[in-house]
Amino acid sequence: MHDLLIEGGRVIDGTGSPWFWADVAVKGEQISAVASLAGAAARKTIKADGRIVSPGFIDMHTHSDLQPLVDPIHECKLYQGVTTDVIGHDGLGLAPVTAQTREILAEQLAAWNGLPDFDRDWTTLTQYLDRFDEGCAVNIATFASQGTVRMAVVGMENREPTSAEMVRMKAIIDQCMREGAIGLSTGLTYTPGMFASDDELVELCEVIRPYQGFYCPHHRNYGVEALKGYADSIEIGRRAGVPVHLTHCHLSFEVNAGRVGELIALIDEARASGVEVTLDAYPYLAGQTYMHAFLPSWAQEEGVEGILRHLRAPESRARLKEELEVTGSDGMQGVPLGWEMLRIGGILGDHDPALIGMGLPEAARRAGKPPFEFFADLLLETRLGVSCLAFFGIEEHVQALMRHPAHVVGSDGILVGAQPHPRGWGAHARFLSRYVRDLGLMTWEEGIRKITSAPARRIGVLDRGLVRPGLQADLVVFDPDELRDASTYENPRSNALGVSDVIVNGVLALADGQPTGATPGRALRAPYGRRHERFSRF
Repeated sequence: MHDLLIEGGRVIDGTGSPWFWADVAVKGEQISAVASLAGAAARKTIKADGRIVSPGFIDMHTHSDLQPLVDPIHECKLYQGVTTDVIGHDGLGLAPVTAQTREILAEQLAAWNGLPDFDRDWTTLTQYLDRFDEGCAVNIATFASQGTVRMAVVGMENREPTSAEMVRMKAIIDQCMREGAIGLSTGLTYTPGMFASDDELVELCEVIRPYQGFYCPHHRNYGVEALKGYADSIEIGRRAGVPVHLTHCHLSFEVNAGRVGELIALIDEARASGVEVTLDAYPYLAGQTYMHAFLPSWAQEEGVEGILRHLRAPESRARLKEELEVTGSDGMQGVPLGWEMLRIGGILGDHDPALIGMGLPEAARRAGKPPFEFFADLLLETRLGVSCLAFFGIEEHVQALMRHPAHVVGSDGILVGAQPHPRGWGAHARFLSRYVRDLGLMTWEEGIRKITSAPARRIGVLDRGLVRPGLQADLVVFDPDELRDASTYENPRSNALGVSDVIVNGVLALADGQPTGATPGRALRAPYGRRHERFSRF
């Protein structure tokens, strides 16, 4: 007897092949049959009635590093059909940590993860991933994070590591890979990752090569030197002999308008030469980050206290204003910051609730201050606890990158703050409903391949991403006509519509459009990860 039977669905199996009618059966954690199963016995039956049955969706770029532990049901992803989140991005994951870096990361990343009353008692990556095994509705895969490692070994200083420090960083990354990390992420516009040279990054990437890991850079410049940033990332992978995944890949700002063909040519030339390059992108024109990310690197070298000191000192403050508004700081990718680009997303602590969702120029006028003065004062008052949306995307570029066969979908979703980006609640539903169904940029089969088997192959989780007997039962049932994102910039915390059932590791996590309360997700350790070994120290 099967445990679960999905009857009468149009199966899109994740390969990109045409859909077909079939029933899908599950026994235990695995898909047991994909065929005409009329009369088969099952403990529970789902009537698909012509809806699409597909593999569970994989979100290739998330900031779900803490929230699925705080709220294990993780319904914002279940309602989209997402069964796996990839974390540890932008070089700033939450493990491994020391007692000191645990606190630094909590404060630096408060606008990404919030500051919930939650026990972050792990030290190693294994201990961290074990927490997801204890109860989470979706699966989790993670990178080793270069900035987190550099922080622990070199600190926040802008300098080259010593030989001994380099050995130590490589040892930590090696340990992360042995504990199941899928590759190495960087955040080269964030401290302290930005202080690493390309030579240093090549040497670190060489550590992940024996483990079949890949390099996932948030590179140095998405503005005036964006194409150079992408080229440099590919060259790091070429030198280290590892694949390169260009995460939140976009070509934005007016300075880059019309140049997406150059980026695509760069990717194609690299692939033709033997460098395995893939990319993810989100289907929106706005990005989101913590607001102090736009500050120049010299202001961030000493961490939070150093930034606050620069924001207070008149001379530093004047220099910051000049770089942000006139010359373009490296934190703003060399592009002068047009204040109209920014919308306040979330503020920690006591604040005027009317500011949430307000454009920065309007908020500044309301406070009777010039935009820079308001920006600087708000960062001071909140100890940098402000997230923001930044509107700089180009729709034609978004669509062109989506069409590339090496493209997959990553939401880059931040799930905290009073008014976060809607992509955490809608990216996958928006990709399928707007760009696949409504605009017809690709077939349903190709669109689903991009959010199932393609990212599964990229992260090395080869027992998922396809509707095939013997594979893990991560499955989604949805109505292609009703599927849509309901989240907006004004009301971002609105769950997607059209997904009726989500199965994670053979267990229904969403049934008839409602969370079941089950938490069958687990940490998806890469093949070298040692599930039961406990590493005693960092």
